[in-house]
Amino acid sequence: MRKKKRLRPWVIITLLLIFLVGTIYYSYQIVLWKIHVNDNNKIQKKITDSIKIIESEEDTQYEIDFNSLKKKNPDTIGYINVNNTNINYIVVKGQDNNYYLNHNYDKKWNKAGWIFADYHNKFDETDKNIIIYGHNMKDGSMFETLKDVLTKDWYTNTNNHVITLITEKGTYHYQVFSTYSIAPEDYYINTKFYTEDSFYEFLKNLEKRSIYDYNIELNRDDKILTLSSCLGDSSKRVVLHAKLLDKKEY
Repeated sequence: MRKKKRLRPWVIITLLLIFLVGTIYYSYQIVLWKIHVNDNNKIQKKITDSIKIIESEEDTQYEIDFNSLKKKNPDTIGYINVNNTNINYIVVKGQDNNYYLNHNYDKKWNKAGWIFADYHNKFDETDKNIIIYGHNMKDGSMFETLKDVLTKDWYTNTNNHVITLITEKGTYHYQVFSTYSIAPEDYYINTKFYTEDSFYEFLKNLEKRSIYDYNIELNRDDKILTLSSCLGDSSKRVVLHAKLLDKKEY
């Protein structure tokens, strides 16, 4: 009868050490994640003092104290609100698209990052495609609830179809025309268009991707807003596109 091979003591000790180190590291990451989320939630509550929301039966108006906000963070560029989501954040813009992936509004290192605009955008009313990014945080903060735009309850509710973006230049309303999920790519985050025809083709391609027909007319002279976040893990993105409305249309 063959004797069963026994693991040598050093192998057992090595496996135990690997398990112990892995457990400690995983626990540390969970604790760190919770700390960073709590820090950002505190910041969010603190800066709401600079945001005044006036609701009436007809509409909702926002008064943003940009002077106060820019003293806290000079990168402050605007404020974004998406109905029936948790998205109502001050938006920043860095020197690249990496910094605010892991820095919060106070410019401290933070795994949750902050809501930020593409650094290519100028916010001088010439942008053809303003792009705003945010992490998908499991506690419902940042752009976690952007995934809700893929649900029937959200996209069939016309009250959700107008997105509000406020900058120092004014309040802008955007009409949603496309919502979908897709593998990571650079196509929909394009900010440079050399001809009206190429931009119009871009718009029509975005429209075709939508999981819901919003029945919105698109034109060559339109300007759009794009919101993007991870969907679940990093293998997919959830994306929303909306066209700028004239003040008379809103």
